Amino acid sequence: MASYDYDLFVIGGGSGGVRAGRVAASLGKKVAIAEEYRYGGTCVIRGCVPKKLFVYASQFPEHFHDAAGFGWRVGESSFDWPTLIANKDKEIDRLEGLYRKGLNNAGAEVIDSRAELVGPHEILLKATGKTVTAERIVVAVGGRPNPHESLPGHELCISSNEAFHLDKLPKAIAIAGGGYIAVEFANIFHGLGVETTLVYRGKEILSRFDRDMREGLHKAMADKGIRILCQSVFSKVEKTEDDRLKATLNDGDELIVDQVMLALGRMPNTENLGLDKAGVTVGKKGEIPVDAYSCTNVPHIYALGDVTDRVQLTPVAIHEAMCFVETVYKDNPTSPDHDLIATAVFSQPEIGTVGMSEEDAAQKFDAVEVYRAEFRPMKATLSGSTEKMIMKIVVNGSDRKVLGVHILGHDAGELVQVLAIALKSGCTKDDFDRTMAVHPTASEELVTMYQPSYRYKNGEKV
Repeated sequence: MASYDYDLFVIGGGSGGVRAGRVAASLGKKVAIAEEYRYGGTCVIRGCVPKKLFVYASQFPEHFHDAAGFGWRVGESSFDWPTLIANKDKEIDRLEGLYRKGLNNAGAEVIDSRAELVGPHEILLKATGKTVTAERIVVAVGGRPNPHESLPGHELCISSNEAFHLDKLPKAIAIAGGGYIAVEFANIFHGLGVETTLVYRGKEILSRFDRDMREGLHKAMADKGIRILCQSVFSKVEKTEDDRLKATLNDGDELIVDQVMLALGRMPNTENLGLDKAGVTVGKKGEIPVDAYSCTNVPHIYALGDVTDRVQLTPVAIHEAMCFVETVYKDNPTSPDHDLIATAVFSQPEIGTVGMSEEDAAQKFDAVEVYRAEFRPMKATLSGSTEKMIMKIVVNGSDRKVLGVHILGHDAGELVQVLAIALKSGCTKDDFDRTMAVHPTASEELVTMYQPSYRYKNGEKV
């Protein structure tokens, strides 16, 4: 029997890799985990967590405005970008420390180094030049922003990575993209007082979401003052004489801004990782194809999280890691369940969604019922805000099973997490109807929409 330095070697210290390494080590396995940057991965270091902190910061002007309708007189306010950055960095340092502590307490060896595969069981630690061996290997290196190298002047632009560390807040920014990251940062920068333009090649932002959510958010953002240019792309970015940036669009229009941010998707972080030397197959985009149990074509090498390009969400990577441990170390083959994954867009207002969109359901099922409510939330009645909430329930007309729920409005992310449990349990519209409302809340609309707003028959709206 071959002898290895480690039972398990994890390449990548993000959410998936840390969970796999920590739990395996707690089971008594000899584990090492290597990370070349910081532990916590994209989510903790330069993704979900700092982004949500920025979202909170950007919401205060709206809160100050709304307070007047409730009798509060808020004095002169000002915003200090360096204070936000410093406090954000302090929190990220704390969280990274917890990740390291969890690994150490479980008995895993934490290595601060880039790790590359040099053979089927061999890993080179770049910091020391040492090669170690492992019986099993997990690749969990995540992804990185697409630099869009075909764009002339792309090197003058920033990605979401750099947005968290800008020396000063720009007066004007142009953001390319129409997905989660682009939309969220457009709202963040606008909320912090930055003149913001969002440029997207598609007909409408958030291409994979329900149409009402997309159109409703677009209107809300435009009403706030965010300029949204759909069916438009940058053709080049140049420096101006006064050290600003000129972003030229495909129609010849020019935007003069302080920063241009590219949020044009993410790429698996597999470049020069040595996967070929280990015999691991890599896809066209650099992703690592895996089977139902997250195993690559090499039986002892697994891949988790964004690097597989399955579902790029932190909780999914953690779930895949737990399934890996169950399968490999607990003799309990467990396949990750990627069905009915709830998700939120932390825009302003938020989107929370789980299950099928109205459009997808209409294409798949012969009979579909759509229950839709659009209303002004109670908080807006005194604040004077014109912002609307939209709630939608998509139902299979033949068996009444709820196929999807979509919410646009404050705290939509919190609501959809609870709704995901119901949909995962296979609930029907009758279950919603039998549930007593909590009054007065916005969410009571979900259990008081008794008649469908409209139906689909064989894909046609009736």
